[in-house]
Amino acid sequence: MDGEYLTERNWLAAFVAALAALVGGSILAPKAVYDQFVWRYFWGPVYSDSQGAVCAIRDAGETTLYYDACPTPAESAVVAETGYTTVSTLGYMAVLLFMMAGVVLVLDRLEIGEDPRIFFSLVPFMLFGGALRVVEDASDMAVAVGADPVLSYPLNTLFISPIIYVTVFVVTFGAVLASVWLEANDYVPDRYTVLTGIGAAVLGLTLAYLAYVSVTTDYVDLYPQVLLVDVGLASVLAYGLYVAADRYEEPIHAGTGKIGLFVLWAHAIDGVANVVAADWLPELGHPSQGYGAKHVANRAIIDITDSVQPESLSSAVGTSWPFLVVKLAVALGIVWVFDEQIFEESPRYAILLLIGAVAVGLGPGTRDILRVTFGI
Repeated sequence: MDGEYLTERNWLAAFVAALAALVGGSILAPKAVYDQFVWRYFWGPVYSDSQGAVCAIRDAGETTLYYDACPTPAESAVVAETGYTTVSTLGYMAVLLFMMAGVVLVLDRLEIGEDPRIFFSLVPFMLFGGALRVVEDASDMAVAVGADPVLSYPLNTLFISPIIYVTVFVVTFGAVLASVWLEANDYVPDRYTVLTGIGAAVLGLTLAYLAYVSVTTDYVDLYPQVLLVDVGLASVLAYGLYVAADRYEEPIHAGTGKIGLFVLWAHAIDGVANVVAADWLPELGHPSQGYGAKHVANRAIIDITDSVQPESLSSAVGTSWPFLVVKLAVALGIVWVFDEQIFEESPRYAILLLIGAVAVGLGPGTRDILRVTFGI
């Protein structure tokens, strides 16, 4: 990126200005800024999700949660439904890009991030994020059956999307700083080995907890066949696309190399997880609990497919398979765009963008797979 515009001073000024606009607007025009924007699209859905509700309705400063169905609200009320909307999705994308620019500045200051090894070292943290979200899902299951949850409000909001991305970022960034410090002070010979080890450790502990809950409680089960099908099919599709891209006249992944395979795999994981959860669970011997799409794009694709696809085909293969096709196409497009020139001009920013591209696929995909695997 152009260093003339992306400077620490400019980034901090933009951050302060945006924060001041939100805080100031919420104070001066609370109904228009806080109720209709901040609460409706961002905090309200998180709060509703943290309570296991389908929606929360705010009226005259009072919030009411609804667990079965969301009623028609009064004209003066504001409704926040659990899940994502077009506004919140675009807002989170803007925040992600802005924060990534800030991370680039930090990495520039620390003089790290140009080595592709940092990408592979961070993969366990991406898996960790999805697994950590399932811990909160397990807590919701505990509440539903009257057991004591390991996480409760307000602590559980740290483990709900999108705030969980901040939680995982803090853990990951702390691990990066620790590994850099250990190498700089000659405690370890290689920072990337340490970083990978920390990621594997937090991921392993999280999975161990979920496995422990599955064998010691009645509200969490284990369906390993779901995990095998999800990971196996996603791996076959990703590798098949990667090999096919290698045979193209100018290899599509010439710039990304092996990183491109992980980009394809991450989004294949997300796509396959959605298809399996939505349409294939009865065939896998899983007592389906009505797993549904929460993301705007996924819901839209399913609705369109349901309206145009013949009923006979929908009964045979389901209606969520186009989402997998779209995910693979987008991932392939990302790999294609990141050519050798981009890495030559700005390797640090290119690697960071690819980390973000993988995280937004692998994080939700891991969560969806583990949630269904443990019957949560």
